Amino acid sequence: MTIALTAAGLGGFLVGVAQPAHPGSALSGLAHVAALSNVTAGTAQSTSGGGGPSDTKRSSSPARGPALSVATAGAFSSASGSQARPEPAPAAGAAQERIRACDSVAAGYARCHAILTRPAGKPTFVSPVPTGYNPDDLQHAYRLPLNSAGAGQTVAIVDAFDDPAAESDLAVYRSQFGLPACTTANGCFRKVAQDGSTNFPRPNGGWAQEISLDLDMVSAVCRNCHIILVEANTASLTDLLAAVDEAAALGATVISNSYGAAEFSGETSFDGHFNRPGIAITASSGDAGFGVQYPAASRYVTAVGGTSLTTNPADPRGWSETVWSGTGSGCSAFEPPPIWQANNPSITGVCPERATADVSAVADPSTGVSVFDSFNFHGSRGWLVFGGTSVASPIIASVFALAGGVTTYSASIPYAHSSSLFDITSGGNGRCGTVLCNAAPGWDGPTGLGTPDGAGGF
Repeated sequence: MTIALTAAGLGGFLVGVAQPAHPGSALSGLAHVAALSNVTAGTAQSTSGGGGPSDTKRSSSPARGPALSVATAGAFSSASGSQARPEPAPAAGAAQERIRACDSVAAGYARCHAILTRPAGKPTFVSPVPTGYNPDDLQHAYRLPLNSAGAGQTVAIVDAFDDPAAESDLAVYRSQFGLPACTTANGCFRKVAQDGSTNFPRPNGGWAQEISLDLDMVSAVCRNCHIILVEANTASLTDLLAAVDEAAALGATVISNSYGAAEFSGETSFDGHFNRPGIAITASSGDAGFGVQYPAASRYVTAVGGTSLTTNPADPRGWSETVWSGTGSGCSAFEPPPIWQANNPSITGVCPERATADVSAVADPSTGVSVFDSFNFHGSRGWLVFGGTSVASPIIASVFALAGGVTTYSASIPYAHSSSLFDITSGGNGRCGTVLCNAAPGWDGPTGLGTPDGAGGF
């Protein structure tokens, strides 16, 4: 695996520039892009997509490009103001590059886990059509209920910094796939700062991509759910966990966290933010392979690992899943095991402490999902393809919502209903020599108990 900074010098990494093109079906046609807003990535953009302490302050009123209509949606403007030609979907087998939305951060800060996949060698990439997995794909792959499922549930997304176009980008995604509108006006969508106000933090391109990804995945899986976006002032754990508190105070029944930091000796003192029986709380397990991150390590959250999801007509399910090699997993150095793990011999035989993950969903950037994002970051905007366990966390959060929410600790539920999960038994994310990094029947670290087979396991 090759890791290098982008040519533009902005935060994020290019990872694995010889990845195959997305195997899933591409939708034809142009998105309905009414009054699309553009936020340019000028020199004020931080050189760290992670938004840590070195992040450069940006204006709270960033410059915007011209609005785009259906007729002009292909003519996205670049950061310099020149016109960038819309790119066709990459041909099968074309070289791809991966770019982390968020760069490495200092101690006390977290990094988002979104990974962009785009054609290699294109410093400016604008795609007018979705080419990743779409809501129907996810519904079929995981046999998820539709109709009225999720009604009355509110999924909160916790991220750092501001995405000024969050609601308008969400509208484009939902319109493209025929999902009901979810807006501030109809009461479905709400966006607040970490203190519950509308005094939003400064924008950040990497976290804006993460926000778009999270909102779109909730929409894809639980079209009837209400959504709250809580934007933390910075990517510090202190601010992010204050945003978790605000999400709970606003009545969220499910909270998704698509970020993580290296474990640290005082992490258990932060666990109280997640100790909320009756609210399902998910956290992505990481995107750097074998190893444990916080808050996924907290015994009070559902740690979500990642898979590679491909169509397979020979399988009765129609799909196949293996471990995504980049997913996080392992044995916590500091967190005690919850009782539902302490009673599982597959776990206690390899880990005396809290083990991650609990469950999993698609996360491989090579089998990524369609996301609409208009924030021009890394020269990419429009219909993008993302992977990382940032995809998996909001998917699993939304499946909890489809199941009607929880009355206890969410992580305990799959352990009592593992027969309602697809057991992932092949692949690995490291060389630990045990199920902590290798798939196996039953529980394993990279995929936990498995992926959703309907909502019965949640």
